[in-house]
Amino acid sequence: MPDLSAIVKAYDIRGVVGDQLDERTARALGAATARLVAADDPGPSAVVVGRDMRDSSPVLAAAFADGVTRQGLDVVDIGLASTDMLYFASGSLGLPGAMFTASHNPARYNGIKLCRGGAVPIGQDSGLATIRDDAARMLDDGVPEGARRGSVRERDMLSGYAEHLRSLVDLSGVAGLTVVVDAGNGMGGHTVPSVLTGLGLRVVPLYFELDGTFPNHEANPLDPANLVDLQKAVVTGGADLGLAFDGDADRCFAVDERGEAVSPSAITGLVAARELARAHDRGETDPCVIHNLITSRAVPELVTEHGGRPVRTRVGHSFIKQTMAETGAVFGGEHSAHYYFRDFWKADSGMLAALHVLAALSEHSRSGAAGGTPTLSGLMAGYERYAASGEINSTVADQSAKVAEVERRYGAVEGAELDRLDGLTVSLPDGSWFNLRASNTEPLLRLNVEAADDAAVAALCDGVLAVVRA
Repeated sequence: MPDLSAIVKAYDIRGVVGDQLDERTARALGAATARLVAADDPGPSAVVVGRDMRDSSPVLAAAFADGVTRQGLDVVDIGLASTDMLYFASGSLGLPGAMFTASHNPARYNGIKLCRGGAVPIGQDSGLATIRDDAARMLDDGVPEGARRGSVRERDMLSGYAEHLRSLVDLSGVAGLTVVVDAGNGMGGHTVPSVLTGLGLRVVPLYFELDGTFPNHEANPLDPANLVDLQKAVVTGGADLGLAFDGDADRCFAVDERGEAVSPSAITGLVAARELARAHDRGETDPCVIHNLITSRAVPELVTEHGGRPVRTRVGHSFIKQTMAETGAVFGGEHSAHYYFRDFWKADSGMLAALHVLAALSEHSRSGAAGGTPTLSGLMAGYERYAASGEINSTVADQSAKVAEVERRYGAVEGAELDRLDGLTVSLPDGSWFNLRASNTEPLLRLNVEAADDAAVAALCDGVLAVVRA
């Protein structure tokens, strides 16, 4: 019998199909989800269900829907969808939702991302643990039948999703740009054509065929190896930029005209400036932007410079979304290329971030920047201020002991500042900093370093890793 404690994570459900996640488990999870949301006041009448292109997704989604309808709730089946399309459906219909996807994980995995109506996330502390325990009981005792059986109805949300995203960004000037898009055989191949068609763009598609076996490369743009094809296509084709989506297309990465990857922190700064400008135009006097503690220090600097208030949070979408709800923030960004928008039910949308990049580049091009044809690299130069290491993982037997060693070593540096919002963050007198965090699911320590230049980053990395890996 599948062990639910092994697949129910902090923010979602994810496991190996067959061994950890099967139809019986999906049915119990569907029934438990229905019982949880039906207990909300007021309880919803239906649950929206979407799925990605993995071979296992249709069967698992159908079993989940069966569990929901056995509890008397209806199911709105939106079929193939990106995760942010599921959030659109949840937000626009005011219904809880379930998205079947394992994001960027290999083909043998699948999972479920859950939300309440209005795309409010369901995490470990906001209902996921309850769903886990209730589903576990049903795996032992069987899924009960409610007083009535709900129905399943199909609904196409793709065109509405595309129209809504385009309504949030002024795209009137993007015509004529050439963009290469690498969908990685993931859901971007389904949503990108609907969103970008009719804008006058020249779109060069890479791997738009939906294929959950990922025959070309993993749908994980965070790994530089998976950007190689996109970078080559941008340079050889003379494109203005490249965009890469992960498997469920809720994250988006950008590549400039030179084939160089653009930092998600720089994208966070760019979109933050644009959203703050919109907020000021609406007369908001204290708009704020959320950023997690791994993003570049350039982000809070840029937010302040553009008349906003930066708010720092722990890593993880549940913390970002909770803080956005508490503060009314207009935007939030993470180092992992998750971008959250108040106007999109505080949910993350890689596609919406991509539209902002396209719009910003078109405006930059029309501005006639000095020094030749305006480019994405020229535009982003104002948002890339520091050098960064990216995330470096180290396998350690005793995570807390190693963190304590690093704290003793760097806490003794005169002028060093330490905080423990999420792991250990050390800020040094020369402006460099690092964060060392333990993984929640693996025996790993994750190190992120930022400094003035590459040499300073390398030196600080070497110093911290010498302690961690000793």
